[in-house]
Amino acid sequence: MENTKKKSSKKKLFERYNRFGYYFLIPFFVGFIVFQLYPIIYSIAISFTSMNGFQTFSEATNVGLGNFSTLLKNTPLFITSIQNTLLLWGMNFVPQILMALILAAWWTNRKLNLKGNSFWKTVFYLPNMIMAASIAALFLGIFGYPNGPANLLLTNLHIISHPFNFFQSIWGTRSIIIFLQFWMWYGSTAIVLVAGISSIDDALFEAARIDGASDGQIFRKITLPLLRPIVMYTFVTSFVGGLQVFDIPYLLSSGSGGPQNSTYTLAMFIYNQAFQYRNYGIAAAASVILLIIVAIVSIALFRFFRERTSNKDLVGGKD
Repeated sequence: MENTKKKSSKKKLFERYNRFGYYFLIPFFVGFIVFQLYPIIYSIAISFTSMNGFQTFSEATNVGLGNFSTLLKNTPLFITSIQNTLLLWGMNFVPQILMALILAAWWTNRKLNLKGNSFWKTVFYLPNMIMAASIAALFLGIFGYPNGPANLLLTNLHIISHPFNFFQSIWGTRSIIIFLQFWMWYGSTAIVLVAGISSIDDALFEAARIDGASDGQIFRKITLPLLRPIVMYTFVTSFVGGLQVFDIPYLLSSGSGGPQNSTYTLAMFIYNQAFQYRNYGIAAAASVILLIIVAIVSIALFRFFRERTSNKDLVGGKD
């Protein structure tokens, strides 16, 4: 009886202290509801109205799916912004993930045993710590026309005969944006992949080396398959961030998305519709479309990964 009483008293004491965990979660839920959940629900509601100018939600007219129809059928700039966003993201993510995989393989390779790994990780991660506005201002000066350092260097080396206006060239501006996005994020991605590789059981690598597998074979046959969940996570988070890219294209093009709307991104379209033209209904509808694209791609990737994993498990079980 005494043991039972002691256990019940300990249980009650534990439950009493356990409540404090819920108390500490309250600020998170309050912040989430106020700053994330409510704006999402309100934006979805606005997307079905003609709200513009200084109208309130109650004064706006319900237009149903009219805003979505206008965006998809009668707004070429919206389609262009989606194409630009996907292009800029795709062309920086592919070299980013490749470089991150190479760095992660080097840093975790015990044979190479590279010295100063912590130092180099810090160096490669540093661009991610710098404000995008500062980087944009720096590169505006470097590639300035006609007397920017890049133009002076290229002309002195006789690579070009006269100064080149990078920010009036479609691919000149795109290339700078793609490079900046790559440069800012490849170090962060590499560190995430290093964490993933470090979580793989060393016994697998040791067994492969004993069997005579080369470093390349170990990386292809062991590291990459087991790293697939981390790569997928990186892909999804990069895709979500890439669709929301705003600061660097906006600053480098002075908000115009030029030249010829070649750097006009989806986030810039939403921003201009909401805060420049005050077409809140259109801006909200574009935001909802962005949300739908992200949700569909994320769900499709997770399902694809789950199916491949379950199929491999079934094949392994049959063997």
